[in-house]
Amino acid sequence: MRAYIISRILLNIPVILLVITLVFLASHALPDYATRRVASSLTGATNLDEAIHQVRHEMGMDRPLYVQYFDYVGGVMRGDLGHSLLTKRPVLTELKARLPPSIELGILDLVVAVTVSIPIGVISAIRQDTWIDYLLRFFAVLWLAIPSFYLAVILLIVSFKVVGWTPPLVVTAYHNFPADPIKNLQMLALPAIAGGIATGASIMRLLRSQMLEVLRQDYVRTAWAKGLRERTVVMRHALKNAMIPVLTIAGLLVGALISGNVVLETMFSIPGMGLFTVTSIKQNDFPVVHAIVLMVATAVVFTNLAVDLIYAWLDPRIRFG
Repeated sequence: MRAYIISRILLNIPVILLVITLVFLASHALPDYATRRVASSLTGATNLDEAIHQVRHEMGMDRPLYVQYFDYVGGVMRGDLGHSLLTKRPVLTELKARLPPSIELGILDLVVAVTVSIPIGVISAIRQDTWIDYLLRFFAVLWLAIPSFYLAVILLIVSFKVVGWTPPLVVTAYHNFPADPIKNLQMLALPAIAGGIATGASIMRLLRSQMLEVLRQDYVRTAWAKGLRERTVVMRHALKNAMIPVLTIAGLLVGALISGNVVLETMFSIPGMGLFTVTSIKQNDFPVVHAIVLMVATAVVFTNLAVDLIYAWLDPRIRFG
């Protein structure tokens, strides 16, 4: 197992290096950032050409491309992701300040998704072609078809009309969980439910199909023939094997959760990575955008590694050489 983990980590290094290269090249394929920044800022120059040259020099864009590339890769390896063009602070410092709200929202999304999808998927499979199955499948398709941001709007309307309450939609209203758990959950509850239900719908459909396939296997039929209780057969024999493909999808959803939370964080004014990404794109703060893309790619790569390791726990037949 140790050799497998080391080999996978080593294989992930070229992947991350490729992501770094693509992010660097994408930034230079776009229109000149210096020209765009001159149009929105004052540099003290007497003419446009001088202003553009001054900004390009400050950003290091007047050097050869290969020099910029190796400087960028070396900075990433050292943990230096550059400085924000807006705040003039290190990008890593800015990300550390905004990462906790996004991580918390992502965790709550997954908790809601798993809490909703696994029971529904299991019940729908073991009660195949009954009215319960049809009803649960209808809601799964419905939530799958509704975007998370539209569901969030519906939840806002329902909470206001039925309960007479809506979460505070200003950035200054956010409180960290240790500081004020109640206000923290009040602000994150609706976006977590909206994102979790949208994510859980896809997991539920996949889990149902996998459960139906596993329930037809010989070892499950043998368990039924032994007279084991339904709960024992489903939970101990069927569910663990049916969860293997679901884990693969869950690993891929990590990046989707972060990118999807861009919309939810903007809607609910949550001061996390998503809102920071939107602000940085609007203000042409490309070092921050590069760092966020790199962070998401790295998270997806190592999440897939963790998913592969969980396979061995769920299925003893899997062995890593």
